[in-house]
Amino acid sequence: MGPNAHRSTSRVERAVLAAVEAGLVGQENPVAGFIDIDGVRSTVRDLHAAFEGTEVLHAFAAKASPLVPVLRLLADEGLGCEVASAGELAQALAAGFQPERIVLDSPAKTQAELREALELGVAVNADNLDELKRLDVLVTPDTRAALGARVNPQVGAGTINAMSTASPNSKFGIPLDDPGSRDELIAAFAARPWLTRLHVHVGSQGCPLDLIADGIHAVYQLAEEINANAGRHQVTSIDIGGGLPVNFADDTVRPTFAEYAAVLRERVPGLFDGRYSLLTEFGRSLLGKNGFIIARVEYVKDAGGRRIAVTHAGAHVATRTVFMPQAWPLRVVAFDASGRRKRDRPLRQDVAGPCCFAGDLVASERELPELAEGDLVVLPDTGAYYFSSPFSYNSLPRPAVHGFRTTEGKTVFAPVRTGQTVAEIVSESGAEHRDALLAR
Repeated sequence: MGPNAHRSTSRVERAVLAAVEAGLVGQENPVAGFIDIDGVRSTVRDLHAAFEGTEVLHAFAAKASPLVPVLRLLADEGLGCEVASAGELAQALAAGFQPERIVLDSPAKTQAELREALELGVAVNADNLDELKRLDVLVTPDTRAALGARVNPQVGAGTINAMSTASPNSKFGIPLDDPGSRDELIAAFAARPWLTRLHVHVGSQGCPLDLIADGIHAVYQLAEEINANAGRHQVTSIDIGGGLPVNFADDTVRPTFAEYAAVLRERVPGLFDGRYSLLTEFGRSLLGKNGFIIARVEYVKDAGGRRIAVTHAGAHVATRTVFMPQAWPLRVVAFDASGRRKRDRPLRQDVAGPCCFAGDLVASERELPELAEGDLVVLPDTGAYYFSSPFSYNSLPRPAVHGFRTTEGKTVFAPVRTGQTVAEIVSESGAEHRDALLAR
C-alpha cells in the first residue's frame, strides 16, 4: 500500500462477509453501521506523527460521532474532545475524557452551560463579545479552565457554503475585518488577563488547505498583536480547529495530516517555534474513511426507463448526501445476499432509501452490478456524521452500530450502539402523555 492508501478493498469485503455470517445485517437487520477499530487507531497515529515535536492537544470533534464507545476509543488513543452542547459534554465525560482535555465550542452557550464548564475545568472558546461579558460574571480567581475567543478571520468560503465558517457573514466567531472589530478584540483581551487562547475554524468539507492556512495565519498574526499590546505573553495557545477534507472518490487519503501540517509549517512557521501550544478539532478526517454502512435491497423496480433499487439506506442515515448530492456524493458497492462482492456487468441504476419522499436517493443513475432483492449495498467513507447522527424522518429506527477489528486473521465485532426498537420509538414520541391534549 502506498503512503496515502487507507485500506485494501479486501479488508472491507472480509468485514461485510463476516457481518452477514454473524447476522448483523440481513432480513432481520436491514441496515447497520460499522466502525473499523484498527483503521481508527492507525489514523490517529498518523495525526500524532504529523504534529510530532509540537505541544498539541488533538481534540476530536464529538459531533462527527457522538457515540460513547467511539469516544472512549479515541480517549484511549490520547485524544481530547471538542464538544458543542451539554449533551456532547455529557457524552465526553461518560467516555472518560478528563475535563481539562475537553473544549466547549458553540455559538449559543447558555449561562448554565458556561457555569458547568467552568466548574468542571472544561476549556471554553467564547463565540462573541457578549459571551465574554457573561464570562466576566462567572470567572473567579479559582477558575482553572482555559478561556479563549473564537475569531472569524473572514478569509472566504470553500466549495460548500453551508460548511464554511469563515465567510464575511458567518454566524460563528468575532469577525476580524469588520470596522472596529480588531480593535475591540485587542481591547477585550487587554481587559481580561484570564483570556489566554484564540480559536479559529475556517470550515469543514470543501475548504482547501490554502484557505484553512489563510485563516490560521490571520489569527496567528492577531495573537502576536494582542501579546505586543499587552506587553507580555498573554495568548499562550491557539486552537486551529479541524476541517481537513475527506476524499469520497476512492480509498486514497488526500490530503493527509502530514501534508496539512507541512502547509502550516510553511505558511505559519511561528505556530511551531514553541511559543504557542496548539489544539486541533478534527472529526470527519479521523473517522470518515474508517466506517461504512451496509443496507439490504428490499425491492427492485423499473419506472420510466429507470432501474430503481429500494434499500434501507436513505435520508435517515445519509442525510447530507440525500439533500445535497452534488456536495456529498457517496460511492456505492454491490454485494450479494451472502456478503460477497458482485462483479457482474454494470447497469445504470438509482439507489433509493426507505423514506417517504421522492428525493430519497443516495445515488442516481449509478453504474453498478445489477441489484436484486436481498442483495446488499455498502456505502464507504461514512464513519463520520452518517449513521452516528440519524435523522428520525418517518420514525425509522436508529440503526445498530458495530465496531470490528482483525484478530488472528478473523474479523471480530464489538457492540457500539444497539439498534432502536419500535417500542423505543413510540416512547420517544410522547406515549406517556397520550391523553394530555384531551383535557377540557
